[in-house]
This record gives sequence, C-alpha cells and structure tokens, in this order.
Amino acid sequence: MGNIARLVTSGTFELDGGSWEVDNNIWLVGDDNEVVVFDAAHTAEPIIEAVGGRHVVAVVCTHGHNDHVTVAPQLGQALDAPVFLHPADDVLWRMTHPDSDFRAVADGDTLRVAGTELRALHTPGHSPGSVCWHAPEMGAVFSGDTLFQGGPGATGRSYSDFPTILESISGRLGKLPGETVVYTGHGDTTTVGDEIVHYDEWVARGS
Repeated sequence: MGNIARLVTSGTFELDGGSWEVDNNIWLVGDDNEVVVFDAAHTAEPIIEAVGGRHVVAVVCTHGHNDHVTVAPQLGQALDAPVFLHPADDVLWRMTHPDSDFRAVADGDTLRVAGTELRALHTPGHSPGSVCWHAPEMGAVFSGDTLFQGGPGATGRSYSDFPTILESISGRLGKLPGETVVYTGHGDTTTVGDEIVHYDEWVARGS
C-alpha cells in the first residue's frame, strides 16, 4: 500500500477581483515507483522535486480555483502526466489557463497508484466541480477545499453555494467511516467523525 506525503507551497488565491495570500497543501500518494499528485499549487519546482523522478499517474486538481491549478499544465508537461479536473469547473480553470485542456473526471471514476484505489466523489458547493478522492484501503479522503478542520470550505464567492456544500458533506463525506482521515487543501488534517458531529451547527450558521 502506498504512503501519503505533504508539500506546502505559498502564493495568492484570486477571484471576484480579490486577492488573498494562501498556503496550499499538495498531497503525493504512492510508493517509490509511482505517485499521484493532488493539486498543482503556486510553483512547479518543489512539486517536481518531491516527485523525484517517479512515474506520475496523474496530476489531480480537486477543483478549478487558481491556487489549486496554478501550474497544472506545466506539471503535466514536465512530468508527462494527464491533468484531471471535473468539467463543471471549466469556467474557473479557463480564468487561469484559457489555452490549456484537462482530462475530465466524473463521479465514481477511479485511479490506481501503488496498488491502492482512489475513487472520485463529486462534492459540489465550494465550486461546481469540486471532487474529493477517497482511498478506502488507506482510510483517507483528499478533500480539496470541501471540508477542513473546523467545517465546510468557503462559499462566499462566485460559483459557490452553501446549501450545496452541506449536501455534499452530509451525503458523500459523512457516509464515509468516521475514522477516515481528511487530507485538506489548506491547514491541518482532521477526520470525518471529528467534523460531522458539528453538522447541525453549520446548518444553523447558514453560510
């Protein structure tokens, strides 16, 4: 079974005319021979260095916000790997990469790396094409910006919706085993169980 390594890069998230300084988690899942890269944030060089010459099965973008896809085409080319994104985030992708394409991901699609299966869970809300990737054998889910330590991802900007993210969390992530570790797009890891107990508070909060 593969292992999970975290790399953090820093840069800006830009949407709706605003700009915010952010630190992004990039997750590398695999073994000494092959790896999947989750999110292509900010700068390519540290990611290429972390891959270290291994075969890259895919560069997976959990969603289309610029801070998660910054160097996706560059990485795909440098690592000879397909770039995956849900097509519902095409409009967000084009804001950063108007002339580059990606390979479409659909709910239920699977990837295999180092003998481990990763399954796509379409979890719209933070963005229309947000996808979490569940690795049941590893007891892991890579949540992008859908679920963090402390609750749902932000929904206050264009193309996002709070009731939709709540539905995605309750209907998809909340159905996973409680001990499933949530590897987030920013900040610390958590577990499904530690977050879902606060679900009623999120509903009451209303945004």
